[in-house]
Amino acid sequence: MKALVYHGPGQKAWEDVPDPAITDDTDAIVRVDAVTICGTDLHILKGDVPDVTDGRILGHEAVGTVLEVGSAVTRVRPGDRVLVSCISSCGSCRFCRQSRYGQCLGGGGWILGHLVDGTQAELVRVPFADTSTHPIPDGVSDEEVLMLADIGPTGYEVGVLNGRVSPGDTVVVVGAGPIGLSVIMGARLVSPAHIVAVDLADSRLEAAKQFGADVTVNPSREDALEVVRSLTDGLGADTAVEAVGVPESFEQCCALVRPGGTVANVGVHGSPAVLHLEDLWIKDVTITTGLVDTFSTPTLLRLVAGHQVDLARFVTHRFTMDEFEKAYEVFAAAADTRALKVVLTR
Repeated sequence: MKALVYHGPGQKAWEDVPDPAITDDTDAIVRVDAVTICGTDLHILKGDVPDVTDGRILGHEAVGTVLEVGSAVTRVRPGDRVLVSCISSCGSCRFCRQSRYGQCLGGGGWILGHLVDGTQAELVRVPFADTSTHPIPDGVSDEEVLMLADIGPTGYEVGVLNGRVSPGDTVVVVGAGPIGLSVIMGARLVSPAHIVAVDLADSRLEAAKQFGADVTVNPSREDALEVVRSLTDGLGADTAVEAVGVPESFEQCCALVRPGGTVANVGVHGSPAVLHLEDLWIKDVTITTGLVDTFSTPTLLRLVAGHQVDLARFVTHRFTMDEFEKAYEVFAAAADTRALKVVLTR
């Protein structure tokens, strides 16, 4: 089969590799029908995730058709159309029993495209198939459900829920890329008073308005702190969500949050950020971090099936799988191409 293979920082190739085979009785082999590229894949290519080694097939999001299952798999069968989650769950360890699947101790967590071969391929071996895939309801498109493999639950869980967003709050989202937009969409479900999007790219601020932000700030022209304070009687945001993964955006969130507020870090960081405890220690600020657990995926899938959220709007560019190199170029140059999410199909 063909797959997108990582060969060290800055190096990848769409090349021939052996077909995957079932190695554990809880595995399934899934034919990949639609797949996307994540900002985390770009972090891997920058060298920010050293656990990813030469020869690893990238990718952790897919919609596909089950071709084969191991002897212990009971919930999915060959022919089933499924969502492959970015997080794998053994289903029985201490953390999985707490619905904290991202911290799985039984061999799961974020492993696809990280510690085992991933989904940017014609076929993928999915460990723990019963607890790491989701049947797709009739009438839901591949593109809609594909956005639930990662960015949908990530924005909702790590941004909105960890950020303790409540009705009537003022929420600031620093970074209006796909994850930031997912946070904005998820926050709208909670009915905040204001959602402020902060980004240096006007095209992404335009997208933020379409996804539900009522205030946008480009820091190259406006002072985000002044804008947020003007909306909150000088206090600052109830929740500030970091959705970029660079030190400057984290530090900005800490400056924007009010006393007693929450900074929710969603971005993937490859270098240290300064924690200004000399300012924060007296403000009762809560800082949360986290890898998505995907416990919200069934809920979000019901919302998609009921047409309560429109995740297909994330998709801006479409390619076939033999155009992976071009798709990466377009996604990596999002400021110029206006790419939000790219989808590659068979």
